[in-house]
Amino acid sequence: MSSNSLIPAPIAQLPWRFLSILTLIGAFGAIILYSAAGGSASPWAGSHVLRFTVFLGMAIFLSRFSERFWKDVAFPIYGVILLLLIGVELLGKIGGGSQRWLDLGIIRLQPSELMKFAIILALARFYDILPAGEIRRWNAIWPAVVMIAIPALLVISQPDLGTGIMIVSGGMVIMFLAGLPLRLFLIGGGLVAAALPIVYSQLHDYQQKRVLIFLDPESDPLGAGYHITQSKIAIGSGGVFGKGFLNGTQSHLDYLPEGHTDFIFATMAEEWGLVGGLIIITAFVLLARWGMNVSERAPTRFGRLTAAGLTMTIFFYVIINLLMVMGLAPVVGIPLPLVSHGGTAMMTVMICAGILMSIDRSSKMARGLR
Repeated sequence: MSSNSLIPAPIAQLPWRFLSILTLIGAFGAIILYSAAGGSASPWAGSHVLRFTVFLGMAIFLSRFSERFWKDVAFPIYGVILLLLIGVELLGKIGGGSQRWLDLGIIRLQPSELMKFAIILALARFYDILPAGEIRRWNAIWPAVVMIAIPALLVISQPDLGTGIMIVSGGMVIMFLAGLPLRLFLIGGGLVAAALPIVYSQLHDYQQKRVLIFLDPESDPLGAGYHITQSKIAIGSGGVFGKGFLNGTQSHLDYLPEGHTDFIFATMAEEWGLVGGLIIITAFVLLARWGMNVSERAPTRFGRLTAAGLTMTIFFYVIINLLMVMGLAPVVGIPLPLVSHGGTAMMTVMICAGILMSIDRSSKMARGLR
């Protein structure tokens, strides 16, 4: 590690507004999990607070590394996580019908989650070193497509369609922001649309059923469509102000499956109503605004692309989850970050936050703002 990889981190230099919003979202998540357990910190709220505290500390530590450091390790990080994904194919543990984890003894690691930020770093570095005159040539396209396609296909084969979609989406954001012509994305979108029947035929049975239920959830309201049906009931029954804290019925009476993970927004909306939903959405919009401001202020191409890509990665979690629980997208197993119970997605979001803060501090130092 070079001597300038770590940058001074006085407490006053930390982006306290950003950290405050992160903490408020995490705290609101703990309150919802407390209610989902019937007014108990066990088994979800307590562990959520502990994880959040640890990962927030990790994010602050990561923020001490300079932008130069992330440039240097972008390709190695991508390569290591890609090898871990291949390791999942060979040695991965199967859980819930999916093979997504590597059992390292101390922890169970899900490399596909880590690829969400690794693909951003790697593509930002690729376009950072690519000469400006090459951006509209084939050499700017095919390496990026290969870098996105290999991990995405590995993840989808686990099978994990939701994470695969996020990897592809994050990569496409970087390609677009790097300056590739819009017509390439329109052509690509047309090719994807044409290939949808083939893609659908290759999906697992339960994935095909999710797509069909998305199109017509009432076709099997007590079977495959149960999650979506109960989620809509919970959200709708909350009204504007909700039924009140600890007064939800869908989650407390176990009508709402996965009410503490993928469908936690429905659990919240039942008790906190439209007001609670707007609070969460506004908080995430503020996070996204801060991240995009970091991108705009960054003096380097790598910093701009990385900050925008990581910000959109966090926002993709939110958009996909909300569309999913409202029945506007198929159920693909994407949690609501910092709110849903579970450590893997929280860790990924906090890593993104740490790198964003790192770029922000490096940008301020480059402008002489100490």
